[in-house]
Amino acid sequence: MQYISFDAHKHYTVACVEQPAGGIVLEVRLPHQRGAIREFLAEWDPGSPVAVETVGNWYWLVDEIEEADMIPRLVHARKAKLMLGMINKTDKLDARGLNRLQRTGTLPTVWIPPAEIRDQRDLPRTRMVVSRARTRLKNRIHATLAKYAITVPEASDLFGVEGRELLTSRLDLLPPHTRFATERLLDQLETVEDQLEQFESRMREVFTETIELKLLMSLPGIGFILGTVIQLEIGDVHRFPDAAHLAGYAGTTPRVDASGGKVRFGRLRPDVNHYLKWAYLEAANVICRHQQHWPSRHVVRLYQQVSHRRGHPKALGAVARHLAESTYWMLTKKESYREPKLRPGASTKA
Repeated sequence: MQYISFDAHKHYTVACVEQPAGGIVLEVRLPHQRGAIREFLAEWDPGSPVAVETVGNWYWLVDEIEEADMIPRLVHARKAKLMLGMINKTDKLDARGLNRLQRTGTLPTVWIPPAEIRDQRDLPRTRMVVSRARTRLKNRIHATLAKYAITVPEASDLFGVEGRELLTSRLDLLPPHTRFATERLLDQLETVEDQLEQFESRMREVFTETIELKLLMSLPGIGFILGTVIQLEIGDVHRFPDAAHLAGYAGTTPRVDASGGKVRFGRLRPDVNHYLKWAYLEAANVICRHQQHWPSRHVVRLYQQVSHRRGHPKALGAVARHLAESTYWMLTKKESYREPKLRPGASTKA
């Protein structure tokens, strides 16, 4: 067995091979061509661990490592950098450092989802990108109308069927070039909405309502789309030792700065699964928008209590964390969401 590490870049990878007792056997630069990684690994003992950082192109690297009968180890790049603490930085030093962590058993690794899940994730992740494009287009149109004091008070949804007709009838109030630009934005918006429908239709074909998805959809604010995102991003819930670790992975726990008896909570952590974080915050926003319909629900009381003391953003974070921690217990126990019991003497008022 050898220890192998890859310092991967956009167009090439620097590979370092070492013996278990230490000592470099080979250092080489490999071009990024399909099959090159697999051919290189075929020269070494099958079953050897291969460390590769979580760079943007790690999917195909892991595929080739697995095809070569090696064991891929996906490295948490930020943690590895902190643990190595090297002043100088070169491709070879980075690769050697990963092997050093492998030999000492301290390599910080992250979960590698199966190839099927890696492929399926592209549907909801790309839908998220398209959805953001829709939001930007709508915001631009709203801003244009506001610049010229044009309102459509008759329509509750400006971009619904009725709202679109009313909006079109008011475009004559815009200057000629602004009107032309707005019409093109509306055309683009129609295209984006059609693409979103295609994504959602494909997702309903691919992702059946499994037991796990049905459990997730019992959470407040979680429907089919958000439930699918959460299910795919979490994968096997048993890889998390407890609910707090899942909440941290989902980016719903704040940074903590405690010193001298004082504790300060900062912003939500950045080194997290951003897709999972988006899903839980989106669900929290749904709860916020519909709080008047669910006044007795725990998540609404939680939002109102925190927003009253700390403001809207902190309240969304608190609700998102509750949803993430609830997810862990629901998937672990195979039970639907249940309203938490009030502690004796606790108030139901915000």
